[in-house]
Amino acid sequence: MTPTPQTIRDEAARRRTFAVIAHPDAGKSTLTEALALHARAIGQAGATHGKAGRRATVSDWMQMEQDRGISISSAALQFEYRDCVVNLIDTPGHADFSEDTYRVLSSVDCAIMLVDAAKGMEEQTMKLFEVCSHRNIPIMTVINKWDRPGLESLELMDEIQQKTGMLPTPLTWPVGDSGDFRGVLDRETGEYTKFTRTDGGATIAGAETMDPARAEEVEGDVWTTAVEESELLELEEQNFDYDEFRAGKHTPVMFASAVLNFGVAKILDTLIDRAPAAEPRLDRDGEPRPVDAPFSGFVFKVQAGMDRNHRDLLAYIRVCSGVFERGMVVTHAETKKPFATKHAQHVFGRDRDSVETAYPGDVVGLVNASALRVGDSLYVDEPVQFPPIPSFSPEHFMVIRAKDPSKYKQFRRGIDQLDHEGVIQVLRSDLRGDQAPVLGAVGPIQFEVVEDRMVNEFNSPCRLESLPYTLARRTVKDDIPKLAKERSVEVLERSDGTLLALFSDRWRLGGVERENPGITLEPLVVT
Repeated sequence: MTPTPQTIRDEAARRRTFAVIAHPDAGKSTLTEALALHARAIGQAGATHGKAGRRATVSDWMQMEQDRGISISSAALQFEYRDCVVNLIDTPGHADFSEDTYRVLSSVDCAIMLVDAAKGMEEQTMKLFEVCSHRNIPIMTVINKWDRPGLESLELMDEIQQKTGMLPTPLTWPVGDSGDFRGVLDRETGEYTKFTRTDGGATIAGAETMDPARAEEVEGDVWTTAVEESELLELEEQNFDYDEFRAGKHTPVMFASAVLNFGVAKILDTLIDRAPAAEPRLDRDGEPRPVDAPFSGFVFKVQAGMDRNHRDLLAYIRVCSGVFERGMVVTHAETKKPFATKHAQHVFGRDRDSVETAYPGDVVGLVNASALRVGDSLYVDEPVQFPPIPSFSPEHFMVIRAKDPSKYKQFRRGIDQLDHEGVIQVLRSDLRGDQAPVLGAVGPIQFEVVEDRMVNEFNSPCRLESLPYTLARRTVKDDIPKLAKERSVEVLERSDGTLLALFSDRWRLGGVERENPGITLEPLVVT
């Protein structure tokens, strides 16, 4: 039976779709696992390196991620908690993969900003905060690693406010200094939740809730200090306000230790109770697409190599309106061609199950969707195109060649696939030819990912050679002859047809602009 508009609205209201953002090593993947554990979506949390017999994290499934202990690719996890459906997207924290994170942030309704208790607001955290702020994404803040020595809680509140401009409005307050994490004071109920460690933090931590009188009896001066600090926040009117949170002026704050599973249940409950549900999405013209309109969605990620037994390709789509039904034929907005969705799946890290229906806010993986690219829109009946997802300006450049000429077909297929996924930007020119394309990256670790996947997925060992360029500018065909005469400048074409002029440094760029008034050299601006 076809769902009614009211059913679709009700289902959209049940969805919570969010991303976890932070500086590297703040504990994003660990928190992702802890949230899934508390929702009973997994039976045991795992550290990336599998200490003490703990298995590898669900979200970090690539071998390089497990070897390095960092997230290289974003991962989507869907599970139910209470009466809601949670779509949780873990993102890479390393700056080298910020483009992947940016794509993910185009698909979510809320973000959890994870802050290391000992390090405060770090550089990459601020960059990702700015992206969320620009896109009007409400932000919840979690102070992680409170079980380790770090900054003082009030000092962290001041730093968040000074660096982001948002007023921190703690929902919980730590009982015990950083490094002596005993539990949290619920600032709305006044109750105390005392945590008990489990073996290795692999299972849900014990939690006992008690009234203020009992808390004072158990914790003594430590509890009194927490209450006094909470009262200071009250005097400063640092209390949760939903409208101010949605407007990006306030950020609710919670304290936790993801590795010990302390404070995680409160984070989940807050997401369900306070985070925005799926709402109308703006199209390219700035018009909202109602959630009960006919089906629409957009591609925010393309990923291959998730199933070693089948070389399939998965396109992640965010459902924006209507109901998605497996097997339905949708229209690919960029080509106006029909697109069949025979193989559609829900994703849980690397694991997948067939999906029959999905509603606004859900993330669905379309298998072998080779015609789809990041930013493409899909719809039924009523045409719509959502805002494009622009590429970052590359800052590192290398020539790539196949080590074995007899494997050129594998080499070409691998380069085309990685380009399609957006793992790397592939730049070509008639002068260099297809056998030696130039790769452009935001960060150098992207080249290591390319080299690893070329060997292990495409059986084509390659050789990479650095180029002396550090920045790119968009140019036009008519200006190529002028640029060709300049030293330390090269013009290449990206796979989307954009012409990029590469320069050795800003001084060379400035010199070219002075010598060629009126020439087109535009920054690649991400918005």
